[in-house]
Amino acid sequence: MNEHPINSTSRREFIKSSGRIAAATAIAGASIPHVHAAEDNTINVALIGCGGRGTGAAVNAMSVKRGPVKLVAMADIFQDRLDGSYSALKEHDVGNMVDVPQERKFLGFDAYKKAMDCLKPGDVAIFTTPLAFRWVHFTYAIKKGLNVFMEKPLTADGPTSRRMLELAEESEAKNLKVGVGLMSRHSRAFQELYKRIQDGEIGDLILLRGYRMQGPIGSAFSTKWPGEPSELLWQIRRFHSFIWASGGCFNDFYVHHVDSSCWMKNAWPVKAQALGGRHYKATPRGDVYVDQNFDSYSVEYTFPDGTKFIQEGRCMAGTHGIYSSYGHGSKGMAIMSSHGDCGLPSITYSSQSPEPSKKIWESDVPPDERNPYQNEWDDLIDAIRDDKPFNEAARGVKATAVSSMGRKAAHTGQEITFEEFLNSDEEYAPDVDKMTMDSSAPVESDAQGFYPTPEPGRKGNSEY
Repeated sequence: MNEHPINSTSRREFIKSSGRIAAATAIAGASIPHVHAAEDNTINVALIGCGGRGTGAAVNAMSVKRGPVKLVAMADIFQDRLDGSYSALKEHDVGNMVDVPQERKFLGFDAYKKAMDCLKPGDVAIFTTPLAFRWVHFTYAIKKGLNVFMEKPLTADGPTSRRMLELAEESEAKNLKVGVGLMSRHSRAFQELYKRIQDGEIGDLILLRGYRMQGPIGSAFSTKWPGEPSELLWQIRRFHSFIWASGGCFNDFYVHHVDSSCWMKNAWPVKAQALGGRHYKATPRGDVYVDQNFDSYSVEYTFPDGTKFIQEGRCMAGTHGIYSSYGHGSKGMAIMSSHGDCGLPSITYSSQSPEPSKKIWESDVPPDERNPYQNEWDDLIDAIRDDKPFNEAARGVKATAVSSMGRKAAHTGQEITFEEFLNSDEEYAPDVDKMTMDSSAPVESDAQGFYPTPEPGRKGNSEY
């Protein structure tokens, strides 16, 4: 996935050779002994999912202020992803902290276990696979007594959201530290803005707005499966195109604005209504798109007190780009993110428009704390070393479920409540924990190569 291009510190950007798409899950191999950290205080890490996301997260892990942190195992289902990630990490400034010999590189659907078996209780497992595998990996990490960093989004449907909430409770009961890659919560500017909003600097929040308008990115728009690799592996490669694997482009691209806006409001929406559509069925060359996404979305969320949050997204070439977020209060407004998901600066005003003469405050973050991707890892490792409460799993599930509620409202054309979404029995990849290289894909193309797509008003409460 292409993260905001103007943020050079984005973990999806810093290593071009690692690729732009998060790889799939992990991975089979022979059983090997734990890798222990001798007499020192090294925290060992296993990377499960070796695409661009995972490679960036591993660099952040090994760059924490309170090291040492060492990468000791890697897992993926694609050899090229694993090899590319390993090479990029070894060539990086943190390459001396990469200790992953061939016997600790695993390939296959079940080697997430082998990668985590290389760790001891209290070490960290990184989950940067498509979200469908998140609950499977989290279950094993809890069993092993491992701390976790898992990328957003976390779920795509009601059953897996409920499952992940139960796992979140179990991980908290075991005092495990769990970070979720909603890095805006670790933006020092956003943290200060949150305090100011809660203290009433712009009055009561009455409207929030988020925008991510850009050209097509990531793997959100796919043409027909070429016949190889298998349909399952091809869908995992192009996970943004399939709701079962990623929650679609809405979840993966817009969940940051959803999470940070709900944080500023200090509440979760109770319902959503939405619209969206597919404007172009073919590429400029005439190839037909077959993925499950809309290319534009507009979701109106309603909070318990009746106030609204509008999230708009568009993935269309040649259109006006907007990538920012705003909060309006009874006494003024805030530019939450000036660019990207949490790009500096955050600013408050005593008016409803950003008039320079009405500015109240503008964020001023020290250079060494301007990278929220690094901050979230520093905060996680601090919590591990100091044994402080730190578990973002439940909040990460709720943020993702709110995102999915908006996506489903657009795809069905129905107003959907949070409780209706959460209690739905529709699970998009019910046998993901049993997948092998020979498994069928959770959604299969028809004879013409097309996948079932959302048809608002025609399919009731089903997205496709």
